[in-house]
Order: sequence, then C-alpha cells, then structure tokens
Amino acid sequence: MNVSDRELLDSSDIKVFAALKDDKYSFAPIHRISICRRARTMGNIFLLSVLCTIGIYIISGAAVTSCGDVTTNVPKELWTNWAMYSPYFAADKYESAPNGCQITQANILQRHGARYPTASAGERIMAAVAKLAAVQNYTDSSLDFLKNYTYPLSSDLLVPFGAAQSFSAGQEHFERYKSIVSEDQLPFVRASGSDRVIHSATNWTAGFSHASNHVYNPSLSVILSESDFANNTLDDNMCPDAGNSDEQTGTWLATYAPPIAARLNEQAPGANVSISDVYNLMTLCAFESVFINRESAFCNLFTQAEFEELEYYGDLDKYYNTGYGQELGPVQGVGYINELIARLTDEPVSDNTQTNHTLDASPETFPLGRAIYADFSHDNQMIAIYAAMGLFRQVTALNLTSPDSTRNWITSRLVPFSARMITEKLICTSGNVNQTEYVRIFVNDALQPLEFCGGDQHGLCTVDAFVTSQTYARNNGNGDFEKCFA
Repeated sequence: MNVSDRELLDSSDIKVFAALKDDKYSFAPIHRISICRRARTMGNIFLLSVLCTIGIYIISGAAVTSCGDVTTNVPKELWTNWAMYSPYFAADKYESAPNGCQITQANILQRHGARYPTASAGERIMAAVAKLAAVQNYTDSSLDFLKNYTYPLSSDLLVPFGAAQSFSAGQEHFERYKSIVSEDQLPFVRASGSDRVIHSATNWTAGFSHASNHVYNPSLSVILSESDFANNTLDDNMCPDAGNSDEQTGTWLATYAPPIAARLNEQAPGANVSISDVYNLMTLCAFESVFINRESAFCNLFTQAEFEELEYYGDLDKYYNTGYGQELGPVQGVGYINELIARLTDEPVSDNTQTNHTLDASPETFPLGRAIYADFSHDNQMIAIYAAMGLFRQVTALNLTSPDSTRNWITSRLVPFSARMITEKLICTSGNVNQTEYVRIFVNDALQPLEFCGGDQHGLCTVDAFVTSQTYARNNGNGDFEKCFA
C-alpha cells in the first residue's frame, strides 16, 4: 500500500474498527492525515478520515478529533428521543466517591456503539423509502430530496461514529479509574460474539491504552459465542420460549402512527405509506444521522412530538421484550448478575443458567481479583440484566396507549448506543477504624438509588446487602430459566 502521501504514526498507531457501506470490517492502523481530507479505499482497508461535510471521526496519535458529530450537529431534543438508536449521553453528572471511600473495583457493562440497521430492518426501511421515491409529484417540498436520494447504509456493523464512541469510553474510563490500574491490574475484557460488539470492545481497549499514553494496554481476552443456545451471559439467546413485544408495540403504533401515515400520503399522493412504514422512516432519521454525523433529511418529515412517540415505542419494546413486562425477560440477565457477584465477593461463580461453566471455572477466562472488568453486550441483554437486578422497577406496567410522563423507563436513558452500567466496589472508613465494602451502580452516569438493598444518600449498599438482595439471580431465576425450554 502506497503511503508516501501520508505521515505514518509511530508504533503506537491507534487501531479502530469500523465499516463503511458495501464493505466488510477490516483492521488497519489509522494514519495521520490532514483533517477533513477525503476518505480513500484501498482494497478492504478504509482510512477513517473523511470530508468535514459528513463529519466522520479522524483518529490521530494525539487525540480523537472530529469535524463534529451527530450529538453536536443535530438538536439534542431530537437525538435524545431516538430510543435505543439514540447516541450515548450522560443521564446525569458522575459523582466521585464520597469522603472516606475509595473505589477498589469497577465492573463495566457496555453496549456496542452506533451501528447500521440490521439486515432485516434495512430491507423494511428501503421498502418504505421506495414507496415515497416512486411518487412523481410531491405536494410538500420537504420530500423533494427523494428525487435524487440514494440509500447509503450497510447493515449490522458499526458506523465510524460508533467506533469512536467506544474509543472515547475507553479514554473516559481510564481517566476515571486510573488509580486502580497497574501493570498487574489491567482491565479484563470480554465481548459477545457479533462483529459490532467485538469491535466495540477493541475500540474501548484502544481508547484506554491511548489515554494512558500506551503504558497500559488491555486486550480482548474472551469472545462468547452467539450461536444458538450457546452459554453466553452477554447475549439474550438462551430462552427460546420467551415472548416478544410485538403485541404491545403494535398497539402503540396503531395509536400514534395513523395521522402521520395520512399526512405522508397527502404529501406523496399514491405512496400508500403504512403505519409500519412510518416507524421505519422515523428510524431511518436516526440511522442515517449517526452515519453522516448530521441531521438526515428524513428527520424533517416528522415533528418533535412524533419523535417523543417514537421514544415510547422503544420504551414499550424493551419493557415487554426482555424487561419487567416479559415473564421470561429478567431471567435472561441472571447469569451476568451471578458473575458480577463472584467478582464482587472474590468467590467462584455459582450459577445454573446462562454461564459457561468451563470458561467461568478457569482463572484464564474468568479471573477473580481484578480491579476493572469490561464486558461488551447488546441492548436487549442489558435490559434483562437491569430487570433481574431490580433497577428501574415500575409501580405499574407501561400503558400501551397512554405514556406516563413521570416514568423513569426511558430507553434513550437506559440503553442508547454505547450505553454503560458500571458497578463499583468501594472501601469506606468509619471513625478511622472500621472499613466496610460497599457497592454503588451507575447507568449512563446516573447514580442508582439501590433501594432494594438499603442504598443510602450516596447510593451505597454494603456488598453483603447487595448480594443478599439478589435472591432472584442467586436462586437461578426461581424456576423461570427452566420455563425457557418448556
């Protein structure tokens, strides 16, 4: 490969995984290039530098920079209502350890970064776009862009912004927890076995390394298979008899989408846009925006209030798919919680659900006594883990036709792209004599009250109280896991 027109970085080149349309993932060092130069394609290797006009990140030896990204180029009130397709944002300001307490362990559970639509979702989106694009004369100029529109998205893989999200998270986590990092205490990293999750993990390790000036260089140690019924605590693939959220989301779609479909059909006579098309076109606003790092033209077809209705669709989807509204949803998070208990207590894993007994019994693939653990997963699995643990419990089930404006079950705050739950262990001293181990939990930097284990004003539970509170997990789901295979 001819690199004479680029200044190569040194041996500490940052390695970032991302995918562009019509190409597979590739692994390549990122070279220092004049900011906003055009991207080049050489075989299967994409250099992740592109024109400012599409705002893709540029990774240099000094820092992650950009020509702007979706969180700066799109109004926040828009992208924070894309539900599970929202970019990560801190739901609150992170709180340092209380006086007299020191963090001794951090257990990071993180969703993969922003991605393209899945293959099946992409097909539905393109079918909806085709209906609008086939119309000869629009009655509203907001649709005129479709006359020259080409669908730009690939499927399933990370978009470059999604790669940068994980890199940035790695940097942030090093800065936050560097006091417990040493050459003998590097983060232990696992990932569920899909490409976008694996590459999010390696981008995180690259960001962590970069923030330490390459003094501390963690690596991805374990990839858990996502094949059917493989024992995997980071994927929701082990409960074949679990239901889904189709009925509940379908009810809400039939509630909010008909007026939108009617408007689009007036603006595009003969398009015959359905309520399902409405959902697919609204999600295209999100998917295309995170790819081009600016507001997609499809976003202008809908109002702010309609995107808030899209958010509620995502809320219902997660609640009734693997959350509290699904009988066999929470049990899918049990295995991870039992692994978390093992790490917090420095004792072997005790679990008869999703854990891989071979991997969890080996100190090579499930070491105890580490200061930082980082696991990379999916949104549906993180929701199951929240529910199994007791986070975000609702007083009443989410209503299918009337959102409760006071609810705290808001998907963009629970599992946006690159979401993270962090369980910290701390040692706190009382009266300069007694030292007690505590737990506190953050979800997207929002400190959780942990009322189920007696959390205090700092969100602190003793480790013992936390473990005691997790009876559902410690009892292997109280028989629910067996119902997965009834």
